[in-house]
Amino acid sequence: MIEISGFAKTYGAVHAATAVSLRANDAAITTLLGGNGSGKTTTLRALTGLIRPDSGTCRIDGIDVTANRIGALKRLGAFADRFGLYPRLTAREHLELAAALHGLKGAGLKAAVDRAVTLLDMGGIADRRTTGMSAGQQVKVALGRAIVHAPPNLVLDEPTRGLDIFAVRLLRDLLKRLRSEGMCILMTSHVMAEVAELSDALVLIAGGRTIAAGTVAEICRDARADDLETAIFSLSAPAQRSLA
Repeated sequence: MIEISGFAKTYGAVHAATAVSLRANDAAITTLLGGNGSGKTTTLRALTGLIRPDSGTCRIDGIDVTANRIGALKRLGAFADRFGLYPRLTAREHLELAAALHGLKGAGLKAAVDRAVTLLDMGGIADRRTTGMSAGQQVKVALGRAIVHAPPNLVLDEPTRGLDIFAVRLLRDLLKRLRSEGMCILMTSHVMAEVAELSDALVLIAGGRTIAAGTVAEICRDARADDLETAIFSLSAPAQRSLA
């Protein structure tokens, strides 16, 4: 479970986040929605320990990220960008490096890598260098790197950005499989079809604060809208106007 309460972060005169709160449950995909500059990426950076909140808390399975960063991050996987792969390393070497960075070694490291290779059906590419891999194959390696230490929680920042339709379908299917195995997944996305297909819950932020939360149907009902895109625009507009 991922919980964020009253998160705020300021950079000089820029208020990147002022009051973000959310809860992402186990065995569910929760999508964080908002326009560019709304505070989504800042929130995820705090959750992954890259920045410290000015106020508020970020907890992973009850562990405060600021107070116990290592303990919290042992229970979190982060899918940042498939282009962060090292072209001269094989898929297996990427997984071994990630596992080692999480403190695994010896037989435990090998078992973790083998488990990720099996889970993501990477047997055919495990010993290939990532240079020259298709987008879908790179997705598998990047996701394997994020989950090799078997974290119960996963965060993804616009995971399908720049992917072709085949890689997008592959990633969606992998996320559904991880959800079915009990993983708590928190992601951001601007693709409404993807949001509607994958999301068990939505959290909408605007102007650096949480303004709505619920299922797709609940968000549309609260906004008195027939579709999610219209609902998001309707709920976000007041906050956007206040920043103008």
